[in-house]
Amino acid sequence: MKIMEVAFVFFYILALIIIALDQLTKWMIVKNMEIGESIEVISNFLYITSHRNKGAAWGILQGQMWFFYLITIAVIIGIVYYIQKQAKGKLLLGISLGLMLGGAIGNFLDRLFRKEVVDFVNTYIFGYDFPIFNVADSSLVVGVGLLMLHMLMEERAVKKEKESESHGENGTHHS
Repeated sequence: MKIMEVAFVFFYILALIIIALDQLTKWMIVKNMEIGESIEVISNFLYITSHRNKGAAWGILQGQMWFFYLITIAVIIGIVYYIQKQAKGKLLLGISLGLMLGGAIGNFLDRLFRKEVVDFVNTYIFGYDFPIFNVADSSLVVGVGLLMLHMLMEERAVKKEKESESHGENGTHHS
């Protein structure tokens, strides 16, 4: 296999690792904790809290499972399309898409089989009780952040290329 093909497969392996880690941690929470039970990890900052969410982020759209099924399937198809068509040779883009794919599928599996999403990472950041989340949510957030970084870098590269095309060899501007 060529290096590009190995990197290309890595994006899907990354998604599978995220899915496995997400499902394993959720299974551990479901099997070992009662809903609402909390374990202090770092006082006033990090707790493992067994929580269920039948909606999206911050509990919005509670109980709208068919909506989530349709949206998630569309998102998964879109991510796979972009991995296939755009990620070859673009490591940062591929990693971001792999993380988003793993996160989307992780929460989709919860909605499909449990009819709710298992959340358990409970943080207090500067006194704010941040909504409880899971590995899939974290993967989605990091993936979107990396995608934004990739887009900024691509935009900068295009701008730089246009600037160098508009200047001659001696650095003077040609109109």
